[in-house]
Amino acid sequence: MTFWIISALVALIAALLIGWPMLRPSEPGDAEPQDKDIGIYRDQLRSVEKDLARGVVTEEEAERLRTEIKRRILDADRAGSEQATHAPRGASYATAAVAGLVVIGGTFYLYDRIGAPGYEDLPLSKRLSMAEEQRQNRPSQAEFEAAMPATPPVAVGDEYAELIQKLRDAVSETPEDVEGWALLARSEANIGNIPAAHAAQRKLLDLKGDMATAQDYLTYAGLLIQAAGGNVSADADWALGNALQRDPHEPVARYYVGLMHLQTGRPDEAFQYWEPLLRQSRPSDPWVPVIRSRLESVAAMAGIKYSLPAPAPLPGGAGGPSAEDMAAAAEMSPEERQAFIQNMVDQLGARLAEEGGPPSDWARLIRAHGVMGNVEQATAIWTEAQQAFADPAALAPIRQAALDAGVEIEERGPSQEDIDAAAEMEPEDRQAMVQAMVDQLGERLATEGGPASDWAQLVRAHGVLGNTDRAAAIWGEAQQVFAERPEELELIRQAAVDAGVAE
Repeated sequence: MTFWIISALVALIAALLIGWPMLRPSEPGDAEPQDKDIGIYRDQLRSVEKDLARGVVTEEEAERLRTEIKRRILDADRAGSEQATHAPRGASYATAAVAGLVVIGGTFYLYDRIGAPGYEDLPLSKRLSMAEEQRQNRPSQAEFEAAMPATPPVAVGDEYAELIQKLRDAVSETPEDVEGWALLARSEANIGNIPAAHAAQRKLLDLKGDMATAQDYLTYAGLLIQAAGGNVSADADWALGNALQRDPHEPVARYYVGLMHLQTGRPDEAFQYWEPLLRQSRPSDPWVPVIRSRLESVAAMAGIKYSLPAPAPLPGGAGGPSAEDMAAAAEMSPEERQAFIQNMVDQLGARLAEEGGPPSDWARLIRAHGVMGNVEQATAIWTEAQQAFADPAALAPIRQAALDAGVEIEERGPSQEDIDAAAEMEPEDRQAMVQAMVDQLGERLATEGGPASDWAQLVRAHGVLGNTDRAAAIWGEAQQVFAERPEELELIRQAAVDAGVAE
């Protein structure tokens, strides 16, 4: 009710401001403009007579001035007689009434059309309380998953399916086997069995306890969010909090926490996570396009004045599709859009084949083929990239893109035969096998070198095995090898932190 009283008063004041000039009676001093002009001309005539009496002007000049001034007086008088007379007072009242009705009626009509009549006041404290209530009462992880449409299982070969079943049997027989649960979580995720994957990852967290890393919690959160169709449940929220507690700068966790705040009615908090994350991210980071597409609307919902900065170009001039390309793609049918994307991928491939390009372009091409399901083409490009880039550090992002695209890369962890054998081993034998594989990786890096991701894997593996002295030694060596490549060194440093040999 208070809102309507205030609105009515404001509308009434606006109507009075518009109508008052029409209702106000004329004052005696309200002279017309032409009357003021005639008065000025008469003063000029008197001045001419005074100048003539003092001898300042001659009689001829005085006569000429009199004639000109009198002509102007006649013109002003004629203009005044042609002016419209004041409207009748009744007409003025009617005009003012119509104007007032238009202002007041139009105001309430517009509010009825584009406003929210009947919607109660929402002060800031109440909005915050509602958002917190929404966060506390959001569906559980199980409810989110139950609402998801059924999806067909990923088709896998009989041998691989048998292998995963052996892993399941092995961890059920040795439930304290940390490495077994980690391997099972990855394997279940690879075949699209996400609920089983996050269940295995949760078991891994329970076994590790305080030794669980930020990446362990982030992996668990990502699996939960994927299983919930992109919704951040309370369980995922808990996992993200633990990840950020261990690594406050973890970008993927920061992105997901911002998403959680957006889903629970706190766009202001979402903005506080996403805006600095966007500033601190590289253009090629996968969360950047999502944040850029939503940040301005998030800021508007939060009542924050914000303009999205111009996108930074990708390294090597690989700026991706232009704004015109994206706008055109948005208007296309799914088939046309697929052909459009295929054409852009083909153009990038042709350019790299003819002119070459930086590692980021090769990685982008491989990843694009992986997304489109062209694993064979991604494999061929990965093979060609190994010949084009001799520097292991330059090859590292391409190798990661190949892994993301589903390319099978040798010397990157255990083979299926290794896993099959490990599943049938006793825990002591499995530990020895893992140690042997770690030693092989160490020998290869010592003799041939390798990308930062392999160094990080080796440091982390020694940390898991309890070889902290060896992990510290490798971390020290990596600081010398990657001294001029801080981004790659940061990847290894994070592994050293997880292994407990760096801060």
